[in-house]
Amino acid sequence: MEHYDVLIVGAGLYGATVAQCLREKGKSALVIDKRDHIGGNVYTQEIEGIQVHKYGAHIFHTNNKAVWDYVNRFAEFNRYTNSPVANYKGELYSLPFNMYTFNKLWGVVTPQEAEEKIRSQREDAGITEPKNLEEQAISLVGTDVYEKLVKGYTEKQWGRPCTELPAFIIRRLPVRFTFDNNYFNARFQGIPVGGYTAMVEKMLSGTEIRLGVDYLEDREKWNALADTVVYTGPIDRYFDYCFGPLEYRSVRFETEVLKTPNFQGNAVVNYTDRETPYTRIIEHKHFEFGTQPRTVISREYSSEWKLGDEPYYPVNDEKNKSLYEQYRALAEKEAHVIFGGRLGEYKYYDMDAVIERALDFAG
Repeated sequence: MEHYDVLIVGAGLYGATVAQCLREKGKSALVIDKRDHIGGNVYTQEIEGIQVHKYGAHIFHTNNKAVWDYVNRFAEFNRYTNSPVANYKGELYSLPFNMYTFNKLWGVVTPQEAEEKIRSQREDAGITEPKNLEEQAISLVGTDVYEKLVKGYTEKQWGRPCTELPAFIIRRLPVRFTFDNNYFNARFQGIPVGGYTAMVEKMLSGTEIRLGVDYLEDREKWNALADTVVYTGPIDRYFDYCFGPLEYRSVRFETEVLKTPNFQGNAVVNYTDRETPYTRIIEHKHFEFGTQPRTVISREYSSEWKLGDEPYYPVNDEKNKSLYEQYRALAEKEAHVIFGGRLGEYKYYDMDAVIERALDFAG
């Protein structure tokens, strides 16, 4: 059988970036993936002429010009700006939280009035050093915004009371005392025209790919094909869960085609009340300003992960951090195996950070 310099387990962004860099350096790589498609969780599938984000919305954004220049080698990016809407029991609010949000909620018209309202509510709550997500949120946006637009959504997303979630989860929450509706504070932002799958196809052009292959079912066979293995799957599964499984949140999608050109008027609408079972609805055509006669929507339901489910969001509490460190110690002893990406490093990465890590490794 043919021998390769590197075997790459996983055809997502990390694996595709490593493969592309190695090919430019004249090294040979074989990419394998358990799924029947490339792209990992950024995979897009065309339905009704619309690029559907099969594993949830992915909006590319970065402040790293080198990463932006890199991805633009493989795709043209449109001018899409992420401006989600929050739906609380039929009331619509701007996300990120900004002057539009504060004006609708409190009737304030100046930044000073909004800041004073938040300061007053923070003082009434008696919060000085936030110890959990609830206290952190109230200190950032006040009690009213927290109760209507943060609490229900977050508890659905994580399956835990906000008082039991760490404060750091929400520290990146954008709060603006301007009328800026751009959720991401990034220099560069957009969606690849024609979808992410086409972009990853170009990244992997010239690299041998085998799909529907579970590396861990016959790792000795696959290891024999290469000098080095880049593994982007779950680190705990690699070691047969010897310390117990790491915890994740998973997501279930209900996708349907509707006989209307426009269902909700926005790509992303978050449902922030606790009673609505789904966290948000994605209308995929709006990512590319589509004019198709029909539309495709996906309702997202957050759930506790169990073995066999797709792992999405690492639960980065102290228990899981400690467990991951045990696995990382084992990983460091694995000769000729590199662990990378969201699952290999048990870390939630934005897309640009995944690519930056891969470029650092192989670039």
